[in-house]
Amino acid sequence: MDNNIQQTPFHLAIPVSNLKKAREFYSIILGFVEGRSSSDWVDYNFFGHQLVIHKTSNQNINNHNDVDGQSIPVPHFGVILNMNDWINFKERLMSQNIKFVVEPHIRFENTAGKQATMFFLDPCGNALEFKAFHDINNLFKK
Repeated sequence: MDNNIQQTPFHLAIPVSNLKKAREFYSIILGFVEGRSSSDWVDYNFFGHQLVIHKTSNQNINNHNDVDGQSIPVPHFGVILNMNDWINFKERLMSQNIKFVVEPHIRFENTAGKQATMFFLDPCGNALEFKAFHDINNLFKK
């Protein structure tokens, strides 16, 4: 596979146990624009990608792994933003009184992989991570 292909939007569908609460969270708290929807699902513009929340009775089972001294929820998802967008999004979240699982901070200090990161949960327990690099060319560097 060619690792230098042009990036295209990804599609991710996640389960939510309460569509109304999840819809309010993604629309109002996070400020994502709604696309199509039905009585059982809603899709969102997730930084140019397609995120779909699907009402389901199944609950997520979250585990944790240690990463750079932090207990990181697994599974999780999110996007990599540029640093200015990460800072602006962090400030939006803080103004909305988001409870962070991992507070916004810089990890992997003094390495090529140095990055800003933060984790929080949606109302249905899905873990989200948003990160940024000062130099995106270091995305896969050790």
